[in-house]
Amino acid sequence: MEKASLDLNKLALDRAPESRQANRSPIAQRRRWVVRYALPLLILFGFAALVILAAGRQFLPTKGVSVVPVVVKRGEVTKSGETLFQAPGWIEPRPTAIGVAAMTPGVIEELLVVAGQKLHRGDPVARLVSIDAELAVQQARNGLAIREGELKRANAELAAARVRLEHPVHLQVQLAEALGALARAETELAKVPFLIQAAEFDVSYARKQMENKRAASGAIPESAIALAEKNYAVAMANLQELQQRQPNLEREVSALDAKVEATRRQLELLVDETRQLLEAEAKVQAAEALRDEATLQLRLAELALDRTVVRAPIEGRVLRLVAAPGVRVTAPEGATVQGVGTVIEMFDPNRLQVRADVRLEDVPLVVPGQPVAIETASSPDVIRGRVLQITSEANIQKNTLEVKVELLSAPPMVSPEMLVTATFLAPDVESTSDEVGELERIFVPASLVQTVENEVYVWIVDVKSTARRRPIQTGKGSGDGLVEIKSGLQVTDKLISSETTELRDGMRITILGDDPKLGVN
Repeated sequence: MEKASLDLNKLALDRAPESRQANRSPIAQRRRWVVRYALPLLILFGFAALVILAAGRQFLPTKGVSVVPVVVKRGEVTKSGETLFQAPGWIEPRPTAIGVAAMTPGVIEELLVVAGQKLHRGDPVARLVSIDAELAVQQARNGLAIREGELKRANAELAAARVRLEHPVHLQVQLAEALGALARAETELAKVPFLIQAAEFDVSYARKQMENKRAASGAIPESAIALAEKNYAVAMANLQELQQRQPNLEREVSALDAKVEATRRQLELLVDETRQLLEAEAKVQAAEALRDEATLQLRLAELALDRTVVRAPIEGRVLRLVAAPGVRVTAPEGATVQGVGTVIEMFDPNRLQVRADVRLEDVPLVVPGQPVAIETASSPDVIRGRVLQITSEANIQKNTLEVKVELLSAPPMVSPEMLVTATFLAPDVESTSDEVGELERIFVPASLVQTVENEVYVWIVDVKSTARRRPIQTGKGSGDGLVEIKSGLQVTDKLISSETTELRDGMRITILGDDPKLGVN
């Protein structure tokens, strides 16, 4: 059997000159360039990118901040209603005593109550000297009577003016008189021509008689001639008077005619009557205003007289007597010193509270609404109460803080200023076990809590050294510059205590160290 021949030329390298390699295709040359240069460079750049990503934000700029840890307070948790601690205190009105002040200045004439007396709303408490107020009331009544009389007179004038305007009888009378006078003047003017004619006849007759008498002067006495001359002169005078009367009568008729026209025009316009009516209405308006002012003065005087009796503003009991008979009191609006007008102090027996001195180490165990058992020597029974609030009034000498406790069912014999012993009981807590344990409460400095648009938050540092804006829910303050955090923080969180105005959520930061002031300014 013949063996297959093996061709070793296929395994030989091509060591032909470059002139032969240049004859190869462009695609083969481009693939060779990519393998030798581009691929190594791509691997190098990828490695560099991985290094940068691994370094992360170490190369970015950061902001240095100071931090503080949260404050954790541990307290013993007991079953609801068990005794936690006791504190001394005293009873006081809630929220304060009620000062009963005189509403008008004066001198106290008589006190009508004693300390501890029960009063109803409106009961008289004290009586001031009232003679001045009584005289002022009488004077105001007299002034009101005068003003009412002036108003009646103004109303009468108004009624008369209205009648004169609606029924102008007086102008009608004037018009009638003017028309009558005009008629008489016209009649007299119409008679003048006839009278002149008669006077001319008399003159002619008297002249003839005088001439005849003169012609017979020797036969008749001289007296007859003189009489004839006299009659002639009288006749001539009458004629001349009648001749002069006519133009005067014409002018008189013209004037009376103008008067009649003016009276008729006045009757149409009624200018004076309208003015009188408006003036009367203005007088009535002014008189009514003066009457109302006098009425107001009378009410003020009666109010001042009524205020000479100081009355109880509420139903309650007298706490203490402040003023005494013979003491001058000043009204609140004129008082320069607080309380100078106070006569007595009252309190509402249904609104009492205890101001308890709680030791500072017991303050973390106090929460609003916590039940409190109150004991006092004046009551054989224990009085129930509950915590209202923790005040900011601390006693450095006693190392205590005042806590206000509301009395829920105070017996009648309990009154303010009585000393009591307040036993603070364990509040109701959400627990499924009755065993005693420890309760952890988280507190932060109140100065680090910020509020923007009803959102309460703090700035914290997360595990990646970035700033985070963390929303929280706050509780009550502890009285030492701290505020309780109900939700939003863990015991391992650290708060940023330095300036936070330049911080942004997710910003890279560098922790410079802990703030020794705990963030409290």
